[in-house]
Amino acid sequence: MPLVAHNNLPTFERLKKEGQTILALGQAARQEIRALNIGLLNMMPDAALEATERQFFRLIGESNPIAQFQVYPFTLPVFKRREKAQAHIDKYYKSFAEIQEMGLDALIITGANVSQAHLPDEAFWQPLSEVFNWAHENVTSTLCSCLATHASLELHYDQPRYHLPSKRWGVFRHRVTDRSHPLVRGINTRFDVPHSRFNQIDRAQFEAAGLLILAESKEAGVQMAVSPDGFRTVYFQGHPEYDSISLLKEYKREVGLFSLAYNRGENSHYPPFPAHYFDLHTKAIFEEYQYRLIKAIDEKKELPVFPEALVLEHIDNSWHDTAAAIMANWMGLIYQVTNMNPKIPFMDDIDPNDPLSLKAQS
Repeated sequence: MPLVAHNNLPTFERLKKEGQTILALGQAARQEIRALNIGLLNMMPDAALEATERQFFRLIGESNPIAQFQVYPFTLPVFKRREKAQAHIDKYYKSFAEIQEMGLDALIITGANVSQAHLPDEAFWQPLSEVFNWAHENVTSTLCSCLATHASLELHYDQPRYHLPSKRWGVFRHRVTDRSHPLVRGINTRFDVPHSRFNQIDRAQFEAAGLLILAESKEAGVQMAVSPDGFRTVYFQGHPEYDSISLLKEYKREVGLFSLAYNRGENSHYPPFPAHYFDLHTKAIFEEYQYRLIKAIDEKKELPVFPEALVLEHIDNSWHDTAAAIMANWMGLIYQVTNMNPKIPFMDDIDPNDPLSLKAQS
């Protein structure tokens, strides 16, 4: 489904250079198929703001060559931004009021950094709740990513997340648990998904909320679930949108934080490798780097350069195809529902005798 470049957002040009079809607004106007309006509530911190934007735009744009999408990013003013990030938002992002006025067919809500032990104590909790409540009444389907999933389960089902003993990050193997659901039609029954989080909601909590679990991992827990109606809200606990090097960048940042702490004499543990992500060659390079880094700090010498360039060709992506297939299924269902009857938002309201309906398909 081609993306429609409705403004000069740099992401459109970046994706065009990757080979994606990006339609100019004038071209889109000549198409007979109505473009779907997709909102992206981007709550990520400054360093990840544009990367997250590109990752979700890419998945949407790859999902199908027939329909068209106009994707509108927005954020919450409560997040304090540096000058560069704020300038990007001011120039290319919509306000929530503008989003409400134009209306959306679908909404994606990203994760966010937290500073409090409990989500309701976060400054973003109230404005995020307002977005959730508006979307529930006005948007065909909402996809929640990572923290957004945790926030939704606590807000709507009184199921708070709990803190893990250690950071759960890496690329984990998952299995489809309900092959009949249209969102997982055509994907591998076993597939990988990156995870990166300190908190989790367990299967028992998803089940207590009445949610349908579609995919989970023995190591990482539930990855994908849907609301009781089967479609209105889609929940991801991992990050299938990640680029191939997203975890590499995160590992680099963790090593940098260790370096600063160790240099100050603080008791800091060197970060572990992301699980199931680096091959033996890459681990050997980073183990040598760890030795040289600590030695340089101890001897108060210039720090060695992080050997990112030496490992890039050894970083594999084992999740993108499945992520793109699930996104294509989601977008296809949204397009089907909105074109069948734009006033029908719930799966339960669709005629099961209609061969095109979601009920009939599942």
